[in-house]
Order: sequence, then structure tokens, then C-alpha cells
Amino acid sequence: MRQWIGWALQVGCALCIAHTGAVQSAPQAATDPINEARDALRKRDNKRLAGLRSSTLAERHPLAPWVEYWEIGNRISETNTDEIEAFYQRWSGSYVEDRMRNDWLLELGRRRDWPAFVRDHPRFRMNDDREVTCYFTLTEHFAGKPVADEARALWFAQRDSDDGCTLMASTLYDAKVFGADDLWMKLRLSLDANRARVARTVASWMDKHISQDVGELLEHPVRYLRRVQGTPSRTQAELALLAIVRAASNDPDAAAGLMDERWQAALGPERAAWAWAVIGKQAALRLSGDAPQHYKRAFTLLRGTPRTAQWSDEMLAWAARSALRAGRNGDRWALALRAIHAMSPSEQSDPTWVYWRARALNATAASGEAGDAQREQARELFASIAGPLTFYGNLAAEEIGFVPELPWLAPTPSEADRAQARANPGLSRALQLIALGLRNEGVREWNFTLRGMSERELFAAAEWACEREVWDRCINTSDRTRQDIDLAQRYPTPFRDIVLARSQEIGLDPAYVYGLIRQESRFISDARSSVGASGLMQLMPNTARWVARKLSLDYKPEQIVDPTVNVRLGTGYLKMVLEDFGGSQAMAAAAYNAGPSRPRRWREGATIEPAVWAENIPFNETRDYVKKVLSNAAVYASLIHGRTVSLKTWLGGQAIGPREASAPEVNIDLP
Repeated sequence: MRQWIGWALQVGCALCIAHTGAVQSAPQAATDPINEARDALRKRDNKRLAGLRSSTLAERHPLAPWVEYWEIGNRISETNTDEIEAFYQRWSGSYVEDRMRNDWLLELGRRRDWPAFVRDHPRFRMNDDREVTCYFTLTEHFAGKPVADEARALWFAQRDSDDGCTLMASTLYDAKVFGADDLWMKLRLSLDANRARVARTVASWMDKHISQDVGELLEHPVRYLRRVQGTPSRTQAELALLAIVRAASNDPDAAAGLMDERWQAALGPERAAWAWAVIGKQAALRLSGDAPQHYKRAFTLLRGTPRTAQWSDEMLAWAARSALRAGRNGDRWALALRAIHAMSPSEQSDPTWVYWRARALNATAASGEAGDAQREQARELFASIAGPLTFYGNLAAEEIGFVPELPWLAPTPSEADRAQARANPGLSRALQLIALGLRNEGVREWNFTLRGMSERELFAAAEWACEREVWDRCINTSDRTRQDIDLAQRYPTPFRDIVLARSQEIGLDPAYVYGLIRQESRFISDARSSVGASGLMQLMPNTARWVARKLSLDYKPEQIVDPTVNVRLGTGYLKMVLEDFGGSQAMAAAAYNAGPSRPRRWREGATIEPAVWAENIPFNETRDYVKKVLSNAAVYASLIHGRTVSLKTWLGGQAIGPREASAPEVNIDLP
């Protein structure tokens, strides 16, 4: 086996790799030079890594670029421009060249070697690193160019204290490009995002008393507010607002009480509006029915001024979500519209808010001819996103009276297209890396190589990945096409016998199972998440053991990645979860992703339509997951059953609300 793998890599084309299901994950011997180099990197064995760099270069190993990238990267703080330039030249046009440039630009920034940074930056093709962009913006400032607006946007979007953006901001503050207002706004945003470390850094640029006060209010916000006496100064008001924001993250009801008690009047309209918006967001994240009222107070204080531009899109998104969740409250649509209109243009164009804006326009339109123009506007918005392959695209299509047909036909790649894909060194290296178990590196190389490809080339690359059973690259590559769509690539059905037989055995719709697997693992049978979930259906080890006991299955932990065993356990668990939530596929999907206890809490409060419930899931990952599982399932239903299925069918006809008294007891044993 070792000799065969070595020969395949020496030849350097994935056509030489035997076509087996194990192409994604076959275990490799320790003497394989690539995995050996990766192991040396992990162990910081510089001598062994340097030797492997030399040997793979001498042998012209097709994956030598990666070994050299690891070796230089391991000592990048000690290297020099000449060595880096030689690397660039040797691997010109490859992913590792541009990845090394990204790493080197960060190193040049840390060294404050601005002349070398300016020379190299124009060649950075990906240009997708925010910290590099901050360093570049700083060099533009040094060159005398106006950078305030771009720099402010970069800094406000920075979540953590990386060197590049922090250095840029502190330099611009010292140069008086940024002023006190910018620092106060960054402090607000940092505390709203629960980034105490960032807040402490920013406060340290101000006078020591402010820095001390920020430290105190981060630890004891209510106590800090209690000791502020009299009418606060501008600085005290800003600090008090920060304390309110901090208090709201712990207890929005208590923060609302503090506002009513004293601080709405003491803060002034703009700061008070910001405080109520943060309280509203924190209440909305807890699915509190008070959230819309908090947001209404915030909007009222603004009195129509454009200061909502200072609110984050996330803050406004939760204003809209809380309004949608407000049940039959008559003015909920007006609040949703106001929040959506205040979002940034890019956020407003997201299909989520296009859909809900259109729903709100329909709901608030006057009866008769007076409302016809508004209803037509809503129809145009629905039509702009309507389509069968996305959650809101599908719902939008149904709103205007049709269920869109799936795009069945797609152009077949020609032999020339196939040959071109197989001759592409970047795609070949990517598949070889994946075959060696270096999936992360292979995925990055593959994605970089797809840049600039035509749709015809994308179809050919996706087809090659499908043939190699590298299903995630098959799906994600095909997902990039826009003019034509190949459903067999985007929604493949590997392990069909296993999934169909097991689904039929326990009474699950296989379309639902396929929709979940596509989102969970992209059909990578040995996929492992960062938290330890494994296999096609991404089971946690404890959950797998629990289900195996329930099913009286003779189970060993190493079987968790066996497709037959994993699907048996995963569908068994999914069936139990689905039954516990009364057949609601939306709640069951949420429970599968986030555990059953959370959606049990999320169903409390108002009884609402499933789409509103899904949009109000407090976890970003789970919210996105539920919507994608359900839209996937609707597509798979058409493919498997041969008939178009409404997405609303998958959402369920019944509204979601508290468990009915007549329902079976909660299965508290479900992990």
C-alpha cells in the first residue's frame, strides 16, 4: 500500500489513484513523506522538517510545495525576503505561493517593515485577510492618503485584538484621524459583542481614569452605575452607557429597570436609544416578549434621525426578528419594516430580509386600490429571490403562487473539459492531500484553484470530485455555477441503499435524512468536527453509545465512522427526536444540531409560524442549519419521490408553540 501511494504521488495525477471509497480517508503509513512532514511540523521537529523539505524538493514530489511551505512557515520570524521570493518564484501561481504571501505580509507587518510590505502587497491575490488589510490601510495613511472611512469600518468590524487592526487604529488616533467619538463607539461595539479584552485595549489609549472605570464596569456594571452621582458629564454618560450594555448582556430585565429608574433621562436621547436597542437585542436572544417594546423605545428616542446607522446589522436583525415573533400584535410588521430599512444596503439585500420585507409590505398594505402599489412592490421583491434551492427562495415562490420547477438539465462536460480538469495541478494536489488525510489543506488548495473558472470548467471539476467520491468538493464546486445547475452534483445520493433501507425500516422520509446528512457532513464518511462529532450523521460519541444501547446494538466506538452503523445510529436518534417534538421537522432539526433541551425552551412563548420560529433561533449556526436541512429535504423529496414538494410541507402545517397538555411527556433521557 505504501509503495502504491508513493508511486501515485510521484506520477502527480489523481487519475493514478485507484477509484475506491477510501480515497478520502485511507490511513497512511508513518513513512509517507507528506504526513511525516506534517507530524514534524506538529512536533516542532525543525531538523526533520528541514530534511523532508530537501528530500521532497530533490525528488520533485508533487506535494513538495506544501512541505516547503510548512518548513519556512515554521521559522518565518527568522527568514528573509530573498528566501521568500525564491519560494514565490518556485511555486508561482499556486495556492501555497499566495498563502505564503499572506503569512509573509503578516510577518512584515509585525516587523513594521513597511517598504517591503508595500512592495509585496499588490501581488496578494486572495486579499482576504482583515489584519493584512489593516496593515495595508496603515501604509496608505503613511503615504498621505485619506483612509478614515475605510479604516473606521475595518476597525469597527474587528472582533478580536489582532496586531494589524489595533496598530492601525492606535496610530490613527495618535494622528488625530480618529477622535474620541470613534473610541467611544468602538467601546460600545466591543461590549455589545462581549469583547472585554478589546474594550480594555481601547480604554488604555484614553486617560488612566477612564481606563480604570472601564475595568470596573466590566467587572461590576451595576455597582459602577450606583456610585455615579448627580448629572453625569459627557464622559460619565458614555461610561454609564457602557455599564448598561454590560449589565444587559447578563440580565436585560435588570438593565431595563436601571434605564427606567434613572438612566434614560441621564444618558440623553442618542445614548439612551443605543442602550434600549442593546437591551432589546439581549431580550430578543432570550426570546423575551418584551424585546419589541425595548426596540420601540429605542426608535422613538431617535425621532427619525439617521443615527440608526450607528447600530450594528445584528442589532437591527434582532429588532426585526423580535417583531416577527410578536404573534398577532398589530404593529409588529411596522417595527419589522423600520428595522429592515435601517440595515446596511448589503444586509437589506440578503434574501432573509428581502422575504420578510415583502411579507411586511403585504401585511401593512391598505385594502383595495390604495394598497395595490405596495402589494406589487412586495410581489417584485418575492420574485427577485424566488427559486427552488434555498429556504427563502422557495418560500418566496410560494408567496406569489407557484412552486418553482427544479432545473433538471445541465450541460455535460466534454472530454476536453474533463481532460483539462485532470491536468490542473492545483486540483490534482488537492485530491492527493485529501487522499492522505490532509483534508483541510486539500480543501484550501481546491477552493483557491477554482478562482476564475468558467461554469464549464466548474462542472468538469465537480464531476471529477464526484467520481473520486470527494462529495464535499463535488457539491461545493457545483454550487458555484449560476447559469446552469447540475442537481446530481449539488444533491448527490451516495450510500443510497443504506439510507433508503434504514429510512424505510423505521418510518423516516429518506429525503429528510439526506437533507440532514448533506448539511452535517457533505457525505464525508469519516468527517470529524472540532467538538468530536463523527461520521455521515455527525454523532457525538456519548450519543452514539446511548442510541446503541436503546437499539440493543452491539457497538464499538471505532464503528462510529462506518457508514452502515453511523446511519443506523443517526436515524435512530433522529426518529426519537422527531417523535419527541410531535413530528415537527423544524424543531427536530434544531434538536439534532443543538440538543433537544434548547428547542424545548425556544418553543415557549407565542405560538408562531414555523418560518418565524426558525428565524428566531438564537444560535447563528443552528438557525442556518435548520433552514438548510429543510430546503435540502424539499429538493431531495423531488429527486427521490419524483414529485415537487412544498417547503411549507417540510416546515409543517401546524404553528410552533408550547407543548400541548395532551402531548406525550418529554423524553428527558434524550442526549
